[in-house]
Amino acid sequence: MLKDLESSFSLLEKQIRTLKKEYEALSESHIELSKEFETLKVKYDAERKRSQELSEEQKNIKLQSAISGNPEHNRLMKNHINRLIKEIDTCIAQLRNTGL
Repeated sequence: MLKDLESSFSLLEKQIRTLKKEYEALSESHIELSKEFETLKVKYDAERKRSQELSEEQKNIKLQSAISGNPEHNRLMKNHINRLIKEIDTCIAQLRNTGL
């Protein structure tokens, strides 16, 4: 009976050591993956910002093209002018409401 207990205890001790090693390996892996995640997050944010900048630059190029008389972008220019006129009208209405 004592031998059975010792055997069981020995087996349990081996399993605990194995689990501890696996836990430590997973902890290290988690730390590495966390670092990689942060690095990728920074890269993603930088690429998203660059994408937004390129999109804005593309809009400006189309607008410049429309201003220069490119017939493909006449509609864009008309829409842009209409938006600006609406903004001006809104500002005038607000000035009238405030009594200026």
